[in-house]
Amino acid sequence: MMKTINHDKLNQIIEKVTTKKYIYGAVFNVSTGDDSQYWCGASGNIKADNRYYIASINKLFISSIILKLITQGRLSFNDALSKYLPKHLMAGLHVYNGKDYSNDITILHMISQTSGLPCYLADKSPNGTSVLKDLEAGIDCSWPTAKVIEQIKTMKPHFPPGEGKKAHYIDTNHQLLNLVIENITGIPIQDVLKQLFTDLNMENTYVCENLNDTSYIFPYYKDEKRDISKFITSTHNDIISTARDQMLFIKAFFNGYFYPKEQIKTLEKWNSIFFPFQYGIGIQKFYMPRYLSPFKAVPDMIGHCGSTGSVAFYIPDMDLYITGTTNQQASPSAAFQTIIKIVNTLQ
Repeated sequence: MMKTINHDKLNQIIEKVTTKKYIYGAVFNVSTGDDSQYWCGASGNIKADNRYYIASINKLFISSIILKLITQGRLSFNDALSKYLPKHLMAGLHVYNGKDYSNDITILHMISQTSGLPCYLADKSPNGTSVLKDLEAGIDCSWPTAKVIEQIKTMKPHFPPGEGKKAHYIDTNHQLLNLVIENITGIPIQDVLKQLFTDLNMENTYVCENLNDTSYIFPYYKDEKRDISKFITSTHNDIISTARDQMLFIKAFFNGYFYPKEQIKTLEKWNSIFFPFQYGIGIQKFYMPRYLSPFKAVPDMIGHCGSTGSVAFYIPDMDLYITGTTNQQASPSAAFQTIIKIVNTLQ
């Protein structure tokens, strides 16, 4: 049985987060499923209502829209990606060991990180550099979807689509899913997202479109603030939000707003990506084996996280939700150390 949320203890935990190296600000929001217990705390250069960059949690937003379209019968997991993308974009998209698998890629492969496509962001390009390393070095540049497709056609895929239990976490899949959503709805992806924010009363959330926007707390890379405005305004699905708005979203997800609540368990077909994470159908799991936490078991957490220490998770065993960020690209583990401490005070 879960203990009562002790606000003083959680406030102490959040204050200590910003004593860690490179962590300049943190915010976390904790809520029980029935809303009977709720806490939001912040420290350092972030206040409870400050906006921040959610990084890869945007994948869960895109997956949610895909799942809603499937629920509405406008899309199927088994649909080929080629059904929604023009031939010139599909041509040579996935060529592995001399064989073209482009037309074998399905929506299920895309949403579950099993397409095997290269990652335009993290994988090395033919010239030996990676976009991610450039961003970490402070080199900001635009990556619209057309450029992403052009780039991955020069890179080596990881494996054929859907091969065995293989999964590889990449940013490419969800960039291409933007085009699928636009094809089906006839609406630009940023406008689809804006409507979603309105529908869920996420009043402090928006798609980053303004190069000169300074209304949110910039993420850090080690000791340096990172202005990656060119990058995040070019994707059309990068999102600025708050811990409280993220709570509205993650609760909506697990309460069946996008995909029937009684069927969410069917999305839990887990494949390993990188420890301590697994990927299901549109969702990510953070798990900690008992031998790594001998004194107290850490329950599985399902939802999504981002490379800047952003988190939006549901803990089924406790019927508990946690959202927030430590806002540091170079030390995302600090966020997980924090949420483990939060969970341990409540078990």
